[in-house]
Amino acid sequence: MLAKQRRSGYAHFMPLLPSLNPRIVDALHAEALGLADQVRTRFERLRQETNQIVADDEDLRRVQVSCEALRTTTRVMHCLAWLLNHRAHFAGELSELQLRRHGRLIANFPDSDREVVANLPQDVQALVHDSQRLYQRIQRLEQAWRSEAIANGSAVQRLRDRLARAVEDHSSAA
Repeated sequence: MLAKQRRSGYAHFMPLLPSLNPRIVDALHAEALGLADQVRTRFERLRQETNQIVADDEDLRRVQVSCEALRTTTRVMHCLAWLLNHRAHFAGELSELQLRRHGRLIANFPDSDREVVANLPQDVQALVHDSQRLYQRIQRLEQAWRSEAIANGSAVQRLRDRLARAVEDHSSAA
């Protein structure tokens, strides 16, 4: 069956791909919360360790650690915000229109400086990479979710179509 679908194009795979649903969002939310806590705790400890070094050339290192801590924390917080918006939508607290308007993930969040990350302890490097992978996963979900909406037509387009049909029905009945 898959071989036949491969020959007939990508559109046939869409039903086989998992759609965004509350279970996926909840699992990612739990993962992001755990990661946010780990990032905050570990970078705080790293800042304290870095502040104990009094060499003049360590000022740059302190700034780099602070910038990377902020960048990594912000990356995870953006993921959490996106996930919280989707949780609110699934709970009926946000309409689809509100979610599409205000629930966007920042498209081009800056990557971490590879040289700075390479100079961090291994466990901190792993946290930075974990935050980047989480962000990339959420980005893929965002793109798929928005592409699915385009393929299915937006809520506004569906409303226009219904209005057009209603006008046609009314005109033909008259």
